[in-house]
Amino acid sequence: MLVSTKAIVISALKYGEADLIVKLYTLSDGLRTYMLRGVLKSKKGKFKASMFQALTKLEIVANHRNTGKLEYLKEARVEGAYASLHTNPVKSAMVMFLSEMLKNTIKEEEANPELFGFLEKSFEFLDHTSKMANFHLFFLLKLTRYLGFYPENRNSDFPVFNLLEGVFQEIPTNDYCIEGANADLLKLFLNADFFSLQEIRLNQSRRNEFLNMLLLYYELHIESFRKPKSLAVLNEIF
Repeated sequence: MLVSTKAIVISALKYGEADLIVKLYTLSDGLRTYMLRGVLKSKKGKFKASMFQALTKLEIVANHRNTGKLEYLKEARVEGAYASLHTNPVKSAMVMFLSEMLKNTIKEEEANPELFGFLEKSFEFLDHTSKMANFHLFFLLKLTRYLGFYPENRNSDFPVFNLLEGVFQEIPTNDYCIEGANADLLKLFLNADFFSLQEIRLNQSRRNEFLNMLLLYYELHIESFRKPKSLAVLNEIF
């Protein structure tokens, strides 16, 4: 079936000498994977490797056969080029981390317009902001809403958060219950928005501690979840 849709680049993997295997999150059909033949060597082809940098927004025309195999990309153009996401070295490190997280967590080959809208809005904000130190923490927490394990905030006055059940409670009931600084910080992020992130003051140690807690939360709720290889680089910067 021929479709015309918006898409966001999740990853691009070199295959052989000249080909790319590209994963795109599409507005019309969720996650799709495409083989681009000769794109790394051809100077006259309609596709350029630079179009498929992580998190780039595209307008594409593709033939989706829905067989579970690699799909065919007929046309693609960059839609709303970013101003700084791929040129600012600090933002580039965050882009690498976030794209790995998306690759490791989004598996559904079906439309989810709400998730697509969240991704689009998030990356546009990151492109334009200069206050980004807490962005990845907020993004990962809000992403869980679309992955099906967003924390239940009903009893947020309770001091303990159960990572296994995703709820606040009065006392610890298993080895995956947190309390103290990380639980308090979780409440702050649950009530934050993009524009209030800079008001949450954290040093590098606290930020990395909270990130490790979020990654454990992902690990508990996503089968075969793998921590991104770029985590070490991100921790060095933030």
